[in-house]
Amino acid sequence: MVNSWPYSICPKRQIRSESHPAGDWDPEVEFPPFSLSFTVSHMPPAPLVVLTIAGFDPSSGAGITADIKVIAAHECYGIACATALTVQSTQGVRRVQAVDPKIIVETLAELASDFGIAAVHIGMLGNGKVAMAVADFLAHAKPPHVVLDPILKSSSGADLLDPAGTCVLIERLLPLAELVTPNLDEAIALTGMTGTTAAKEAAADTASAPSSTGSVGPMREAARRLHSFGAANVVVTGGHLDKAIDLLSFTTARGIEEEVFKAQRQRSTSTHGTGCAFSTALACHLALGRGLPEAVLLAKAYVVAAIANAQPLGHGAGPLHHLFRMHEQRRPSAVVSETEHVHSRK
Repeated sequence: MVNSWPYSICPKRQIRSESHPAGDWDPEVEFPPFSLSFTVSHMPPAPLVVLTIAGFDPSSGAGITADIKVIAAHECYGIACATALTVQSTQGVRRVQAVDPKIIVETLAELASDFGIAAVHIGMLGNGKVAMAVADFLAHAKPPHVVLDPILKSSSGADLLDPAGTCVLIERLLPLAELVTPNLDEAIALTGMTGTTAAKEAAADTASAPSSTGSVGPMREAARRLHSFGAANVVVTGGHLDKAIDLLSFTTARGIEEEVFKAQRQRSTSTHGTGCAFSTALACHLALGRGLPEAVLLAKAYVVAAIANAQPLGHGAGPLHHLFRMHEQRRPSAVVSETEHVHSRK
């Protein structure tokens, strides 16, 4: 398609002189008229659309505003549905107000009717009615990729999901998600693991591998339990531990397989919203056609770099620099396809 838009321009010169001290337009001085014509030979390809369903953080360190930045950083187009409004800053969450589930139902229906959604990211839900509305949407819309970040509490300790919402998350959302991304504390809470169980798993893990930090054992047991609840694929994250260890437990034709991703923990106060950034980046990579192990590796690398490039903002736990890539020189990227599609849902 070729489109042209002609513009006729007849500018006048602005002069400043003794007779025109304020720099008025001089009616005596004109340039000849000329035309500009812009031609578009082809339309650029439309970006993949990623929907985030999460709460609103006015400080933009987490929630839907942060998610949109992550999606843009991965060259996808972000759309959002707010599940709750919060009063918070880098210093903590002061108040949470859930959005009316009817508004959520209408918002999701409107977005789904207008966009081809390549992936869905689910963050904070707030309560059981909101969680139910989201579950109904997923069951009806059947998006190709769903990443569920089961947010139970804020890093400052505020409850972000009520008991009814937790039940809906476990009974309905876990089986609908392609990937679930709890941190270790969330995984323990969701699966009912006690401190004693976690300690035994850590001790057994350390005994079998003396060089281990003892964190993989509880992660492995929590992932096993989440699989039994219906989760097809699980990433248990441990970025808050002494060693930043993430365990990917995923379903293949050969059964459940595991990969462990390790990195040195960064000493930084700019860690607000790391879980949101990680899970949203995963949704983008799945939308872009990457397999789970590669998606986890790239999402982890993105979060590490976003922390390393963070700017000092706020008086508490500051945000990541979600758009640090804007200052980097572009380089061509390629999607690495795997021989086996390892992240199909059950």
